[in-house]
Amino acid sequence: MKTAIQIILTVAILALGYLCVESIQKPVRFKQAHNERKEKVIERLEGIREAQRAYKTLNGKFTGSFDTLIEFINNDSLRLVKMEGRLTDSMLEAGMTELEALKRGIIKRDTIFVSVKDSLFNKNFIPDSLRYVPFTSKEEFQMEATTINTASGVEVPIFEAKVHNNTYLNGLEEQEIINLNDADLAYERYPGLKVGSLTEANNSAGNWE
Repeated sequence: MKTAIQIILTVAILALGYLCVESIQKPVRFKQAHNERKEKVIERLEGIREAQRAYKTLNGKFTGSFDTLIEFINNDSLRLVKMEGRLTDSMLEAGMTELEALKRGIIKRDTIFVSVKDSLFNKNFIPDSLRYVPFTSKEEFQMEATTINTASGVEVPIFEAKVHNNTYLNGLEEQEIINLNDADLAYERYPGLKVGSLTEANNSAGNWE
């Protein structure tokens, strides 16, 4: 029979082994969950970007209001130009232009209007979901819009939508989130995911791109 000391040693060895395994598995589990959440958040931010670009096409500026953006998605339409016919190689070699082909009726253009929702999103998309950060209890993205003057003096509309790591990773291993934030700050990066910028005209790029 095992003595009390042997039992204690066995338990201690098992506990130590568990701690060693857990120290390896924690970062692995965090990375998997982080990547899963990151993918969904990026997908939502890309949707915001597409809606903002469409809004700017019609209104000449971006909006800092989700209410305005969602109303736009639900109720507005985008103008699309549909072209029928084409210039053949022989027509191009003969020097025919697209304008001349239009006048002759070789090419026809029709303007059609398509709803923003149908144009940008799939049929099951719920516009109001655009404001909410995935994996949260309806936490909203931070979104602002403004204009800046470029070095050449041109006024350019810009917008930014973002979410902090602490928000979309809430509930995961706290120390791993702290480590992630520290790494971002060390490289002077925003500790989270964002699209666009309020300080520069960056063509609405995402900070994951």
